Amino acid sequence: MKSISSRDNPQLKIWRRLAQDSTAYRKSGQFWLEGDHLCRAALERGVHPLQVVLSESFQAEQGGQWLGLTDQVFVVPDALFASLSGLESPARMGFVVPWQAAHQVLPDAATVVLDRLQDAGNVGAILRCASAFGYRQVLAIKGTAALWSPKVLRAGMGAHWGLHLVEALSEADVAALQVPLLTTSSHEGPFLHALLQARELPQICAWVFGHEGQGVSPGLMAMAQYPVRIAQPGGEESLNVATAAAICLHASATAGP
Repeated sequence: MKSISSRDNPQLKIWRRLAQDSTAYRKSGQFWLEGDHLCRAALERGVHPLQVVLSESFQAEQGGQWLGLTDQVFVVPDALFASLSGLESPARMGFVVPWQAAHQVLPDAATVVLDRLQDAGNVGAILRCASAFGYRQVLAIKGTAALWSPKVLRAGMGAHWGLHLVEALSEADVAALQVPLLTTSSHEGPFLHALLQARELPQICAWVFGHEGQGVSPGLMAMAQYPVRIAQPGGEESLNVATAAAICLHASATAGP
């Protein structure tokens, strides 16, 4: 166990960059995971940290259970740990985890395609829904919020490790999918509940969810089997994209053969 007390320590600068720069993991090949809940979720999926970072108060309370995971365990004063964190209430411990980009698109997998979604909370919530409803793969079109950023990781609540995640794709890469492609629309196409009742909703498919303001791009709309509408009897113009994703993914997951 190593102690760090200087604010100018080079190691602190590395952690701070990983914790506060949403795309730092792409250059460094490692990402920051903060909080015992997320760290435990990673361990349960067989993820092994490169480094364990504990605040002094956390180490005094339960530091012993985090020893032995790696030979690089660091303890820092609580104030220094707070300077690393992107949270209003720092979680007092974190992992540095190795990362390697995935490039292969799995053509037959139940898939979610994220088309330039900007909000990290929406992206993380959709990853969580995808994992919960049995989707194996998430493809992110270039311009989507960074999938392994600290904010998306927090919103995903551990879903990342049950998914095959591929980033920075083009629309042409989506053409490699060999499952039906469905998009959401607020004004055209059959209603989701009608497709479900008629048993015409595919269980294994790829759902495309688009930019919060612009929606799904025309190119991806043209590739889709058809757009699908969600009934909104209350009269709202549209749904939050993460809410729409939860409805659609659950519907397909329960569609049956």
